[in-house]
Amino acid sequence: MSLDTSWFSEAVPAEGTAFSLKLGEGRKLEEIQSEFQKIEIYDTRNFGKLMVIDGYIMLTSRDNFLYHEMMSHPVLFTHPDPKRVLIIGGGDCGTLREVLKHPNIELAQQVDIDEQVTRLSEKHFPELCTSNGDDRAELFFEDGIKWVGEAKAGFYDVIIVDSTDPVGPGEVLFTAEFFTNCHRALGENGLLVQQSESPLLHAESIILPMHKNMCKSGFQSTQTLNFPQPCYPSGWWSCTLAAKSEQIPKIRTDSVENSQFINHYYNVDIHRASTALPEFLKTMIG
Repeated sequence: MSLDTSWFSEAVPAEGTAFSLKLGEGRKLEEIQSEFQKIEIYDTRNFGKLMVIDGYIMLTSRDNFLYHEMMSHPVLFTHPDPKRVLIIGGGDCGTLREVLKHPNIELAQQVDIDEQVTRLSEKHFPELCTSNGDDRAELFFEDGIKWVGEAKAGFYDVIIVDSTDPVGPGEVLFTAEFFTNCHRALGENGLLVQQSESPLLHAESIILPMHKNMCKSGFQSTQTLNFPQPCYPSGWWSCTLAAKSEQIPKIRTDSVENSQFINHYYNVDIHRASTALPEFLKTMIG
């Protein structure tokens, strides 16, 4: 928080950047110290409600659709026939909501270690939690790393790692060992997708090592998608796909165009455009 309490500011000293939001009249709406982390909810003037965990912005009402749609629809419209989906993290339930827009999904399991994130989302971001009661949804408040390690081999079609930054406990989610367990838990056509931070700020420190670790763990092909995310450092974000097949499958264009649900950001053109990488990142990944 900045000295001016009418603003919330998240500074990233290592990168020399900061992002600020003007607070509304309600200012701080709630603060909880859970078993795992401090969770704060703010009212902002122009971005709706804001969730902050341990001082870092997690989501806002205004722009979360960018992240949740890009974490969900590209991978689900790339897999030939996804039925069973595992979401690691994702306690705000926005990714779960997007996943369950797909009528072919038979099971979506969400595993987040901190139940308080979900309970505060149900209270302050109810629009993200509209699918929590779906018969196909199963919510577990457990260690996602342990869950994947104990998962039945070949059980899932898609694994979505909606994780926090790779620091502290979240660092394990970016290792070759974790990806190896994901590879084992995925079926023959299985796809993994994980948020991979900012192409501008984290290309060498996160995105490149992620590709290497995914390949070390047995995945045959990888692909980074990039998209805007105003409330995250640099405003430019990414997620990275990994496939067991030698090539990332092509988007099921007809399925996207004939889908019966409405998106705010994702469509066929956005999907294709998100795979176009800037030259520096393309060269680095190889």
